[in-house]
Amino acid sequence: MADRALRGMRLGTQSMETASNAELAARTEYHYDCPNGHIVTMPFSVEADVPLSWECHCGALALLRDGIQPEPKDVKTQRTHWDMLLERRTIPELEELLAERLVLLRAGRRG
Repeated sequence: MADRALRGMRLGTQSMETASNAELAARTEYHYDCPNGHIVTMPFSVEADVPLSWECHCGALALLRDGIQPEPKDVKTQRTHWDMLLERRTIPELEELLAERLVLLRAGRRG
């Protein structure tokens, strides 16, 4: 008998209360402009701290319209093996090492 009374209910996952008497928090819509031309509109609470950037659905970083633009970050160029080698040795030292290695290689092939 109890099985028939509970049929069709999702216990624990659905509230039996209605939202008819609930008061929603005051909201404001903010618009973000994507560099690809999209406009993202997000509702935030009046009391919320609004972020300066939001990720667009295309994956690009959309910036807040009429907001303070974030300062561009210093981009560190990636150091290559050659750059790190030049920090340790000078070009004349590298040429000298190359000449020594070439002599050793040529001597090893003849012997």
